[in-house]
Amino acid sequence: MPSPHQPVPFTADDYRARMTRAAEAAEAAGLAGVLVAPGPDLVHLTGYQPVSTERLTLLVLKAGQDPVLVVPTLEAPDAEHAVGAPALTLRDWTDGKDPYEVTAPLLDAGGRYGISDNAWAMHLLGLQQILPTTSYTSLTEALPMLRAVKDAHELDRLAAAGAAADATYGEILKVRFSGRRETDVAADLAALLKRFGHSQVDFTVVGSGPNGANPHHEAGDRTIERGDMVVLDFGGLKHGYGSDTSRTVHVGEPTAEEQRVHDIVREAQKAGCDAVRPGAACQDIDRAARAVITEFGYGERFIHRTGHGIGVTTHEPPYMIEGEELPLVPGMCFSVEPGIYLPGRFGVRIEDIVTVTEDGGRRLNTTSRELAIVE
Repeated sequence: MPSPHQPVPFTADDYRARMTRAAEAAEAAGLAGVLVAPGPDLVHLTGYQPVSTERLTLLVLKAGQDPVLVVPTLEAPDAEHAVGAPALTLRDWTDGKDPYEVTAPLLDAGGRYGISDNAWAMHLLGLQQILPTTSYTSLTEALPMLRAVKDAHELDRLAAAGAAADATYGEILKVRFSGRRETDVAADLAALLKRFGHSQVDFTVVGSGPNGANPHHEAGDRTIERGDMVVLDFGGLKHGYGSDTSRTVHVGEPTAEEQRVHDIVREAQKAGCDAVRPGAACQDIDRAARAVITEFGYGERFIHRTGHGIGVTTHEPPYMIEGEELPLVPGMCFSVEPGIYLPGRFGVRIEDIVTVTEDGGRRLNTTSRELAIVE
């Protein structure tokens, strides 16, 4: 059962420290600063979560200078109430004025800036038009560690989200699968996530039988039958931080082949989790899990990366994939989710969220990884 306690609230000082770290990281990367549009980066840095619209909202961070948030005048009252607002200066602009003229004095004319990935093209182009000698790069590329390392209070929220997802899995094993549609089970998962404290449900994958061979299958009208393998992948946000777990169940007794494939994925997932330690490269986690599946002859049927970061969104950097040499450091959180997918037949995936500790890794999901039998 997930813990009912409320997380420790973030303070203006927490957000001030995050903005300072971001500005200093940008300077160390040779950037003039960081520009943050509405979205997960802005939530992480300020606690402010406005709707992204055609009206420019932009956080400007530069090392050695106070943070400035450019906002439309009609949204300034909401911005002033954000927890991180005391740590920054608001500069508002009214309809009919050019927001880029308001923003331009905050930027260096020839500077190169990291800008959040979800910034609107019209806003970036507006800045480029008024400051043609500036240049820009995505924050994911320039500062991949911006949100990657979590503090103790963030880890607490991620653990609570993981416990809620685990409780959801424990309950879903009690429902009937056979004779019901995938969408029925998906609705059960969504309701359980909400019941256990999620404010937002991001996905409820229910891939039965041949649909399980599609890793991101959208739950559909297929009726689940006895003899089906069923991939369950579900998660969302609790206390503003993500959950994401996958388990594969079987309706009735599995065949020897189905059990064997599940056992291989379970061994691969354990190998990936066991490889987590400070200093290891992200790609090492992928290699460890993939080596097991390849050894048993299913390498071509493992068709996605081994994992992704998680935090204020359910998918974010870093990524556990070949070629990603970013080293793991304590506080990083990411999924380890190998799978085998046999087109037209069935699929298997097992996923836990893992956080890097001082001497290894710790799973935030603790439910059984054995093949569960459901009715």
